[in-house]
Amino acid sequence: MEYVDETAAKIMVAARPGDSIRRIAQKIDGSYSWVYDWIERLEDAGFIRREDGVYIKKYAVRDRYYDLVAAISRAVPPSIDDGYVIPHFAGMPFAYTKIDAVYVWTHGGYQIARGHDDYPIFIQVADRDIGRWTAFFDEFGIPSRIEERPDATDYDATVSYVLFPTSGEITREWVDGNPVIPLDEAIEHMLEYRVNYEPALEMIADEYDRDIDASHEDPRLNA
Repeated sequence: MEYVDETAAKIMVAARPGDSIRRIAQKIDGSYSWVYDWIERLEDAGFIRREDGVYIKKYAVRDRYYDLVAAISRAVPPSIDDGYVIPHFAGMPFAYTKIDAVYVWTHGGYQIARGHDDYPIFIQVADRDIGRWTAFFDEFGIPSRIEERPDATDYDATVSYVLFPTSGEITREWVDGNPVIPLDEAIEHMLEYRVNYEPALEMIADEYDRDIDASHEDPRLNA
């Protein structure tokens, strides 16, 4: 029963063909050394193989891990940290957007409009996958809505998801292991609601050397 382990389960469920060990570690929010050790053990067991990346060999085992993780999620609502891991289990492309694009691009340095008892996570998904995404979150017992924030009074869980479907291809960059909409799109969102994002704009301007007129002054005061 040594393979009935949280890290082993997350690796098997989150890994996509050709993923590097570092990418998998980032996806599941695990240490590189610990994930490396487990990948060696899973390879020795014949569950995965390594050849210019990691590949699942025993999909029947992977599916049982998936069922286990989903059952645990239904029984015990996921933490906020787990909320950023679970979308990687869906096997569909996504990118953090809106509030979460700002959160990711500032490396978690800017947070707004949510708390520890009500924490919606905002993700961009392909329009063709929207039905599969809602079914996925239902299977994991996590509330989700399309382009609107779930009402926290309707459920007991802390984490929920807001899905923003797009008909085009999902363009994403990877920041700290998180797939996120491009920085220019994130800045565009911040500028549209700049009263809420002035501190974040200043952080972005400094870190990424962007020419953004960012200040903490409320522009409405000068109107």
